[in-house]
Amino acid sequence: MDATFNYYTSTTTSSSSSSSSPTTHFTKTSRRKVPRRRENLLIGKFFRRRIVRYLLLFILLFVSGMITFISPLFAMLYPNYPPGSIYRSHEVFQNLLEDILSDHSSDIQLSDVWRYKMTMKEHKPCLTPTTRQHLETSIADKYLIIEANGGLNQQRASICNAVAVAGLLNATLLIPRLNFHNVWRDASEFGDIYDEEHFISTLKKYVDVVRELPKELMEHYDFNISKIPNVRVPAWASARYYLEQVYPVFKDQRILRIAPFANRLASSLPFHIQYLRCLTNYEALKFSIPITTLAKSLVERMMVNSSGSGGKYVSVHLRFEEDMVAFSCCVYDGGKHEQREMEQIRERGWGDKFKRKDYIIDPVRFRIDGRCPMTPLEVGMMLRGMGFSNTTPIYLAAGKIYEADKNIAPLKKMFPLLHTKDLLASLDELSSFQGYSSRLAALDYIVCLFSEVFVTTQGGNFPHFLMGHRKFKYGHAKTIIPDKRKLVVLLHNTTISWHTFKNEMQVMLEESDHKGVAIPKIKKLTRKNSIYAHPFPDCQCLQESRFSTEE
Repeated sequence: MDATFNYYTSTTTSSSSSSSSPTTHFTKTSRRKVPRRRENLLIGKFFRRRIVRYLLLFILLFVSGMITFISPLFAMLYPNYPPGSIYRSHEVFQNLLEDILSDHSSDIQLSDVWRYKMTMKEHKPCLTPTTRQHLETSIADKYLIIEANGGLNQQRASICNAVAVAGLLNATLLIPRLNFHNVWRDASEFGDIYDEEHFISTLKKYVDVVRELPKELMEHYDFNISKIPNVRVPAWASARYYLEQVYPVFKDQRILRIAPFANRLASSLPFHIQYLRCLTNYEALKFSIPITTLAKSLVERMMVNSSGSGGKYVSVHLRFEEDMVAFSCCVYDGGKHEQREMEQIRERGWGDKFKRKDYIIDPVRFRIDGRCPMTPLEVGMMLRGMGFSNTTPIYLAAGKIYEADKNIAPLKKMFPLLHTKDLLASLDELSSFQGYSSRLAALDYIVCLFSEVFVTTQGGNFPHFLMGHRKFKYGHAKTIIPDKRKLVVLLHNTTISWHTFKNEMQVMLEESDHKGVAIPKIKKLTRKNSIYAHPFPDCQCLQESRFSTEE
């Protein structure tokens, strides 16, 4: 029994011990392992998050790198140019050619182009200056010598200004000398372009003009005008400057030489001096007999060729000569060949001017700003869009067109009745004009003056003088002035419809009609609104006296 008792006791104790022992061991083990698992989980999450972050950062860097390197390549392959920034007119022309040639729905008659009439505002009674400026009668005769530089119409402005200065200073004017320039390369003298006798007699009442200086004066300078000291006058000098700074020089030497003389007189002048400008430009400067004789024949031939439109024709001043294209620094559709050729022309005509660091060449900006010369193709599309039919006779006033065969062809396709002085005149008639750019430009000037419609395609003195002359002569400039900023945007869109383009062109024609009779409100005269481009109201008295004389 004791043994049995001992057995059970020991078994029970042993069992109890054995059963309690693992429990006790399990509890102790759990207390040690739970924190380590949590720590491992936390560490795992931390590393996983860091890996994700690094992976995201790597992806972002990779994407940004791809954008950085691929974007320029993509831009080169698929460029997105701003509207109007590149020349696409030839593509638009090809897309619309069939519509252009077949459209006769809105053809206009040349006699119906201009609808607005000029209404002159009332002004003070005209007091035509009849007396000369008298500064100091005790001083002997004073002589003014000027050298007119530039092309035909820049020289014309200098001559008008010279008469005004001579009147202001009560000086005798020597027939203006024309300066030779390596771009225009014209050695003509005053009498080759203008009628000297008419010039002298028209101005006689206001300013004395002589062909030669007195011998006693010339002896002091060895009969060499270039030895006469040259007086430097700032650009756009006022009447007051001439009276206070220049006039005293006469007291010492009686002779004054100003060279160059372009833009050496302000636009705003006293009335009696401004009148001399008007008189010189619109009356005294009559082209020489050889020029007027041939020009009259060209006008008559144009009228004969325009019999279908009542003798009326359109004249276009096209500035697409190679020197003008080169000078503009604009880019067309000639590619690398065009680029190399233009660089050579710029270097030949202007040396290193375009290579200077301060000279910025930006063809994209130039085109958007409307500073690029219009191509013959663009002129043709514009006129057809305005409603001029393919039977409209056109006179093209231009020099040698850049790549003429290629560039004139689209214009001739739209307007077959295309004429130039070279086509209208014989080689014999033009022989005495060859090599003289100003004389050739004078022929164009006269033919354009008598046209029913004048189209200007680029800024410059030629269109400004012609617009002013036409407004003075007809009371309407009768001039189409393209909005080139708008035009380049329209001709950039290769999907534009002919209907849309036509509507825009007809609006442009309406604007030109209104501008043709408008008298701008001028607070201050500047080069752009001078009497050469806008003769009224400053030259209104001259026009009225001219009309009363004709009646």
